[in-house]
Amino acid sequence: MRFWDASALVPTFLDEVSTKQVRSWQASDPGVTIWMMTVIEVMSAVARKQRERPELAELCKQAIFDVRDAAVTWVQIEDAAAARHHAERIIMNYPLRAADALQLAAALVAADGEPQSLELVTLDGRLAEAARREGFPVLGV
Repeated sequence: MRFWDASALVPTFLDEVSTKQVRSWQASDPGVTIWMMTVIEVMSAVARKQRERPELAELCKQAIFDVRDAAVTWVQIEDAAAARHHAERIIMNYPLRAADALQLAAALVAADGEPQSLELVTLDGRLAEAARREGFPVLGV
């Protein structure tokens, strides 16, 4: 099982340059763990794509359906208090946006204090660097 950042999940639902690679990672280990707000982040990316490219409206509607369908199979880290505790430290130590700090914090919760035990999948360079510095093996960037 891997912890998936929203940046790595979006290409599983929308065709992007990284779609083929991301889908192969998911096929090799279909267990997906996410932060409880990752679904909203992925849906936001799909909605943004639909606003930018209205001709893709039907594909985006299908992508939203697919996100909701897949999300029920994912393990969601819902301990907001523990994630917030980690995120407060993370934002002071790394140049991450709040949502990315919370992603990393949720991964720390999922890893139960042993980041080396959980691979983190992200296409975000800053998040990847912070995750590596926290001790996670990183797949993606």
